[in-house]
Amino acid sequence: MEEVPLEAQRSQAPAAESGHGTQTRITVDSPQAMQQLGRRIAGLLRPGDLVLLTGELGAGKTTLTRGLGEGLGVRGAVTSPTFVIARVHPSLTGGPALVHVDAYRLGGGLEEMEDLDLDVSLPESVVVVEWGDGKVEELSDDRLHVVIARAVGHEEVLDDVREVSVHGVGARWNAGAGLDALAGAVSR
Repeated sequence: MEEVPLEAQRSQAPAAESGHGTQTRITVDSPQAMQQLGRRIAGLLRPGDLVLLTGELGAGKTTLTRGLGEGLGVRGAVTSPTFVIARVHPSLTGGPALVHVDAYRLGGGLEEMEDLDLDVSLPESVVVVEWGDGKVEELSDDRLHVVIARAVGHEEVLDDVREVSVHGVGARWNAGAGLDALAGAVSR
C-alpha cells in the first residue's frame, strides 16, 4: 500500500458554535488522502452521529463522504446528492446507514430540513449534511463539524492540498471520542 501523507495536530480549542469541543487540524494533499481521512473518521462514528461538512464548491466534501461510506460499509456509490437533496445508503455490514444530505439549495433552517425527516433517521444512522451550517445544528447537541479549505500558496503546487479542521461539539466528543486518532500518516 502506498503511503499518503496526512499531517495533523490536535488542539483543545473552543468550538465555534458552542464554546466547547476538541479540534484536530489535518493537511490533506490529494483526493485519495481526503477519501482515506473519511474512512478514518468513519471508524469513530456510531448510530446517531451528525456530521456537518463545510467548504467551498469543489473543496472535497463529497470525496470525504465517499470515504465515510466506504468506512461504514454502506451500499451504493456515494455521489453528490445535490439534485435529490438526500440519499440513504443502507449498511452492508450490520452497522448504521449513511444518510447523505446536500443542503446547498435549501435556504431555510431546520424547518425546511424537517421535510427530510432527518430527526427520524438520526438515531439509527450516521447523518452527513453538506452545507449544513446554520441549518441542522439543532438536530443534535453532539456533532462533528468538518471544515475543508483550500491551502493558500503557490497554486500549481497546492491545487489538491486542503486544510481540514475536524471539530467535535458536545459531551460525546469532549469525552475523548478519539479525534486525536486522526493524526498521522494514512495509507490508501
